[in-house]
Amino acid sequence: MLMHYAQFRVETISASIICEAVAPEEEDEKSGVRTQGVCRMISDECIEISIHAADLPALRAALNSWLRLIQVASEMIDSTQIRTGIIIEGARP
Repeated sequence: MLMHYAQFRVETISASIICEAVAPEEEDEKSGVRTQGVCRMISDECIEISIHAADLPALRAALNSWLRLIQVASEMIDSTQIRTGIIIEGARP
């Protein structure tokens, strides 16, 4: 029985990309019994992560994992946009 619960929202212009990027984590957690996490779109610029856990250490670990996944996805989006911008700006006709 999953007794502990946490929910948080992240506002970003890349919400749909991030939600899609972390979606495989939901599948991985369905097989586990200690935690279950779900990411869903609240609006075009907001995602909501809901985590249920059997105990507090599992909740803490799941929160750390999900927040890190969101951070990495966001950093990769930013990195890709910067590189693309440099390539486009540096291109010569």
